[in-house]
Amino acid sequence: MKKKLTTGVVLLAFTSLLVAGCSDKKAEKSNDTKQEKLVKEPYSERQFLMGTYVQVKIYNEGKEDVLKKAFDRIGVLDREITVNEKGSEVDDINEQAGIKPVKVSSDVYDLIKAAVHYTEDSNGGFDLAIGPITQLWHIGFDDARKPEQSEIDQELKKVDYKKVVLNDKDQTVYLEEKGMSLDLGAIAKGYITDEVVDVLKENGVTSAIVDLGGNVYVLGDNPKSESGNWKVGIQDPNEARNTVVGTVEEKNKSLVTSGIYERYLKVGDDVYHHLFNSKTGYPFDNDIAGVTIVSDTSIAGDALSTAVFSKGVKEGMAYVDSLDGVDAIFITKEDDIYISKGLQGNFKLNEDSPYKVKDIKELN
Repeated sequence: MKKKLTTGVVLLAFTSLLVAGCSDKKAEKSNDTKQEKLVKEPYSERQFLMGTYVQVKIYNEGKEDVLKKAFDRIGVLDREITVNEKGSEVDDINEQAGIKPVKVSSDVYDLIKAAVHYTEDSNGGFDLAIGPITQLWHIGFDDARKPEQSEIDQELKKVDYKKVVLNDKDQTVYLEEKGMSLDLGAIAKGYITDEVVDVLKENGVTSAIVDLGGNVYVLGDNPKSESGNWKVGIQDPNEARNTVVGTVEEKNKSLVTSGIYERYLKVGDDVYHHLFNSKTGYPFDNDIAGVTIVSDTSIAGDALSTAVFSKGVKEGMAYVDSLDGVDAIFITKEDDIYISKGLQGNFKLNEDSPYKVKDIKELN
């Protein structure tokens, strides 16, 4: 039923996005000058980090050594940020909740400050203080379970982003109540992706693909495309991974998808996904199956993919339209697709797709 991208597609493993390059002779010929310093087959490295596969591809000739610099940066940030690993700075913050402020590195402080911004801007749709709830359900881990209502009610008392206190002068983070816990899983990969892109740019890389387990950034020109754009496939949230519903063409953009297909817990006939409502302690329950955010930075895409998901299609679209430089593709549980204004004419639905692209005005 759903068309898969095969020929000419570069599959970025364990991701909700597929990146493809046009390879027709006309495109190659027209880009002879542009490709003098670019290679047709990229320098590439792939490692399993942070519980997912991370891949960087560089198309600039002679820049293979930058791959090590990129992965060194990822390693540093992984050690500082990871929540479920003892000794990380975020783990220290959580352990000292209700006890004392914790001084952190500039990286961690900047990440948490950004997380506070997106939490406040989305009124908790994205919530950095959701840790007590995500740890209780633990979806995505072997011990995942549906908690008792009494447990959920108890942990909800510990979820309050207004009690996350930042001190810019001392660069400290303090959680005011014992039992509070930060969960930066919905934004950390975005921050790290942007940092990798910065490393590439600082080392003269102008054409590359960065894929941090679903956070994809396409940098500069695609050397195999006449337009210079990268063709990116949008994951079908109702089908197996690597099945796409359509494509967009972008460059110098981040694409991040959140969906109910990623991680979930099945209890009897009920399925609970991993995107939690900080007000109810349960996963968000609305008409969205998946949403892809196209933005200038990956940290924005990461945070907004959750924030927008929390609002449902209609309110989510209004929120996206209120933001500069941000676009979205919504896929509903009813197999309908809604496209924000900036992607009109860019998104191409697969010809044999059963989905229908609709106008947001048609939505009640």
